Amino acid sequence: MRDKVVVVAGPGRVDLVEQDAAPLRPGTFRVETLFSGVSAGTELSYVKGTNPYLNVTWNADLGLFQPGPASTPYPVTRLGYMQVGRVVESETPAIAVGTVGAMTYGHRTGWLADPVAERFVALPDDLDPLLGVYVAHMGPICANGLLHAAADLYGTDVRALGDGVRGRRVAVVGAGVVALLTALFARRNGAASVVVLDPTPHRRQVAEALGLETLDPDADDPAVVLKTRWAHSAADRGADVVFQCRGQAWALHLALRLLRPQGTVIDLAFYQGGADAVRLGEEFHHNGLSLRCAQIGRVPRGLAPTWDRERLSAETIDLLRTYGDTIRKHLVSAVVPFDEAPALLTDLADRRRQELQVVLAT
Repeated sequence: MRDKVVVVAGPGRVDLVEQDAAPLRPGTFRVETLFSGVSAGTELSYVKGTNPYLNVTWNADLGLFQPGPASTPYPVTRLGYMQVGRVVESETPAIAVGTVGAMTYGHRTGWLADPVAERFVALPDDLDPLLGVYVAHMGPICANGLLHAAADLYGTDVRALGDGVRGRRVAVVGAGVVALLTALFARRNGAASVVVLDPTPHRRQVAEALGLETLDPDADDPAVVLKTRWAHSAADRGADVVFQCRGQAWALHLALRLLRPQGTVIDLAFYQGGADAVRLGEEFHHNGLSLRCAQIGRVPRGLAPTWDRERLSAETIDLLRTYGDTIRKHLVSAVVPFDEAPALLTDLADRRRQELQVVLAT
């Protein structure tokens, strides 16, 4: 038995490599991939050569990037974290043959898994398995953003995912997959208003098709528009919380301008080129703002025992049950054969092709 694996051999070079499948061992199970979602941020950073792991050493003990050999050198053999597979063999009573579940093993047609070392989230029968690409990792990324907003208000006393947005005015900068799922999480969890801001007309159209309000940041100054609309008291206007989901300096600068005094930006973006244009001497300083990084590697301090990845995946399944049909229709922009992955990834990296969410199908 052989598996096909997507490998990034170097900047702009993506191959499809065949490998012998690992033998089944006691306690393990094997899945055949049904769907594999493409993350246009993290994955393309390896294709473009812009991911910091490619160039320097990540010192996990110190939490620092330092000069030294690349922590993830080429070839990158494990790319992607949005997989759905069907169990075809099992040597563990914990995972039954025939079960369809979400995992994070990268773009490959099959995988031998250890249920003790890896997450396997069984998908309910009433969920479109294609939407399962969001369950193991991408959905929890977005849910973790809401969790950070809740922790900003309540510390470790977070009872529900919506604690940070319920009844509040929410802005979301960006209209990619992370931004749109985050906006849907906010709406489903009781936000009083949710406005998505993105300069790309097509992405705003997708947001509107999902039932979300949008603003064009290149038209009328959106900070003036929303601060005029969202009044709290005298000299206190703007968004209660902003989810910043686009990895560019102008987007973070805009997010800070949208906030009410002493408000918080929850940042889910990956700034591959840094953020040199962020002007911290303006609204950030004068309005006493806060910036929290909601990186999926950790939930807010003190919440790990009650808000683990399994709970965030469960919240994602609930979101998909509510909005699954519209997400499938409007957010998933293309489903392509797995064998076309190398051409697809290089086209996306070189901007020869524009897609919102591509899913590889085996």
